Amino acid sequence: MKKYLLEVAVFLCGAVLMIFEIVGSRVVAPYFGTSIYVWTSLIGVILASLSAGYWLGGRIADKNPSFKGLSRIILASAIFIILATILKGYVLDYLSQVFSDMIMRTLLAAIILFAPASIFLGMVSPYAIRLKLKTISSSGKTVGNLYAISTVGSILGTFLVGFVLIPFAGTTNILYIIAGTLVAVAFSLGFKFFSKGDFILTILVLAVSGYDIYLLHTSEKQIIEVDTRYNHVQIFERNYWINGAPIKVMKVNDEYSSAMFPDNDSLVYEYTWFYQLAEHFKPGFYKTLLIGGAAYSYPKYYLSKYPEASIDVVEIDPGLTDLARKHFRLVDNPRLRIFHEDGRTFLNNSPERYDVILGDAFKSLMSIPFQLTTLEAARRKYDMLEQDGIVIVNIIASMEGPASEFLYSEYVTYREVFPQVYIFACHDPEDPGMVQSISLIALKSTSVPSFYNADPLLNNFLSHKVNPEISPEAMILTDDYAPVEYFTRKAL
Repeated sequence: MKKYLLEVAVFLCGAVLMIFEIVGSRVVAPYFGTSIYVWTSLIGVILASLSAGYWLGGRIADKNPSFKGLSRIILASAIFIILATILKGYVLDYLSQVFSDMIMRTLLAAIILFAPASIFLGMVSPYAIRLKLKTISSSGKTVGNLYAISTVGSILGTFLVGFVLIPFAGTTNILYIIAGTLVAVAFSLGFKFFSKGDFILTILVLAVSGYDIYLLHTSEKQIIEVDTRYNHVQIFERNYWINGAPIKVMKVNDEYSSAMFPDNDSLVYEYTWFYQLAEHFKPGFYKTLLIGGAAYSYPKYYLSKYPEASIDVVEIDPGLTDLARKHFRLVDNPRLRIFHEDGRTFLNNSPERYDVILGDAFKSLMSIPFQLTTLEAARRKYDMLEQDGIVIVNIIASMEGPASEFLYSEYVTYREVFPQVYIFACHDPEDPGMVQSISLIALKSTSVPSFYNADPLLNNFLSHKVNPEISPEAMILTDDYAPVEYFTRKAL
């Protein structure tokens, strides 16, 4: 085993690197979401850090290569991972308060939390190659072998974190696991070379991280924090902003996705109230599709209010469904069918037909997954609707200014397919600059509806109809070009 110690070290460091990068998206998600800006920043900064590490590791290795030097490089990477783990909450909270621009936030977060450890991990391969080289005649083989071993380690780390660690271990635990792995590798390589200062520093860092783990698992927090295969999820209690009553909230990445009252299934979020406009535009509806389940707050209300109707829910993340069963009183019901699938693939492939299709799927930055916003998706919804069926989509936007660009692009996209499209401001129709939930309602019918209802509640919702001027620059979104996150960043 000692003969292949360098190969084992390179393999494990390659695995740790990919685990660190993928888990990084989960570290950032509760504050900045999982948008393309987060992934771009993480990948770009880590690649830049690795490049710096390759350069620096090669220069240092040429001066005086030793197992002691390599072990210290690996130990340093472990220490920086531990520091990032301990400080991540403080750093991300500070950046979210100080910087409003999403690109600046995510770039700085990636640099502060992930660059230092990545630089040292990048130093490992060139340093190990220099230690392994014996003759010039075999240098190509040596370099190729070690880089291949590192890459195989990265592949294994990718599968390990995606299929095993994230669903079952949790972000903080994973970071401490990979840091501990690096400490073990460093000790294996250079235990007999370590000075008293090296041992003291290592013991101190491990003690601090151990105490942090202890606090994580023993604190009396109200928050439940878990990682599913798709999302970082927090469940906690807070007071309702309307009347101060206690509510339970599910936060998925950076989105407050669902909420419920502890003792009843009444609706919490205002935009879900406007789903009741289906009673006005499609009276007597029997079968509904909801894209986006999260904690299933609306389906529970739907089942209690419409005892003769059924609802199908498409939720991509089965982990959210499990959490809803455990913490949000979701129970099996013959009138409720759940499909764990991407909303767009369901639209593409399902033979079902519906009276009402509701949209409540969000990815990050208040943005709808782009594949659900396009002309092609609107056509599939149209085809799946029964005669005179309707679509109601929840959109977070304003009616004027930069935050309105996505709303009007979505409006003209639906107008290409549906004969009638209307907009209702869920909070304040008199404030066009306010960023708020807006219900876009598309009708398959060509008959112009009334905007009066004898039910005072529905009539109040109908009074929130707005007639804004659609910008001539509003674009039709397609599968080929739908810059949804760009629109949302401008809004933010």
